[in-house]
Amino acid sequence: MKLIGRKAWLAFTVLALAGAACGGSGSASALKSGGKCVPQKTPVITLAAYSTVYDVYGKLTSAFQDQWKTDHDGQSVIFQSSFGGSTTQAQNVANGFPADVVALSLAPDVEIVQKAGLITHDWTKDPDGAIVATTPVVFDVRPGNPKHIADWSDLTKAGVQILTPDPSQSGGAKWNIVAAYGASIRGKVTGYAASSSSDAQNLLTGIFNDVTVMDKSANDSLKNFQSGNGDVAISYENQVLTGAAGGKGDVEVLPPSTVLIQTPTVVVDKNAAAHCVLPIAKAFVQFLHTPDAQSIFASVGNFRPIDPAEAVKANADLKQPALQDVFTTDDIGGWDQLIDSTVFGPNGAFTQALKATKG
Repeated sequence: MKLIGRKAWLAFTVLALAGAACGGSGSASALKSGGKCVPQKTPVITLAAYSTVYDVYGKLTSAFQDQWKTDHDGQSVIFQSSFGGSTTQAQNVANGFPADVVALSLAPDVEIVQKAGLITHDWTKDPDGAIVATTPVVFDVRPGNPKHIADWSDLTKAGVQILTPDPSQSGGAKWNIVAAYGASIRGKVTGYAASSSSDAQNLLTGIFNDVTVMDKSANDSLKNFQSGNGDVAISYENQVLTGAAGGKGDVEVLPPSTVLIQTPTVVVDKNAAAHCVLPIAKAFVQFLHTPDAQSIFASVGNFRPIDPAEAVKANADLKQPALQDVFTTDDIGGWDQLIDSTVFGPNGAFTQALKATKG
């Protein structure tokens, strides 16, 4: 078993102590009766989530708490939440962080938890394939777009300073890379041939030659950009729109071709069962697929609908433009192929591009 980093252990300890103090979700405080779990009077659900959904999951958990209390004779549910880079969060859960539910950026991060033996059901058969929200990869530029960024090829220009997170820690970083790779493979980037892995690699090399900072999470990367660093940040559309609405100077540029990010949220069966909260954890995840929850994803999080056909449409109320050429990971081989070979594998386009960059 890999050791968890010091910060992760500190977070684990704080949550465990908080859970015990509240009669919480840790297995040591779970009540047993005749070999069966008996939930605490005030159950505690531990949520591990990717970095950019702090606000929206705060509203979602609050709405669920209200609904649960109404439907269950006034019973309160407590949520303990941790936010960070998606891949780091998945690794922490696999290594012992006691999450009952994981809200992660991409399917391969869920598989990290599954391979640790903690997700025991076929989560791909959950409602909507476990996807709870979507948003495209876009560019966040300075007001007036002084570098004239319009397409992926513009990110290879000399003198353009790019921010994107570290793909070893951040799910959002992987989405950014897949967006550029897929646009090139589909023949939608000027000067790069369709179905050419070498051209896709060249595009990624050009982009990462201009990357100046790779932060540990998408949220950190966006905050870094908002603080004045860089000319463009590759990011989640919903985060760019949230920043723009908050007066932080974010300006969205939608590339002609991009990937539709699909974010899964899944019950960690083994943990939730051990903590005697499995039915509540399942109810919370099911709640995320309801119209009420989807409205929160849109209004608070600026996410697009789960259905890809609906996600491509313009939403004037949220200032979301219509998507032009939009694709999912399934359209370019699926995550298994992208991770193991074509993009992130030993000879993959990004792996080789990173080796070829100036550092």
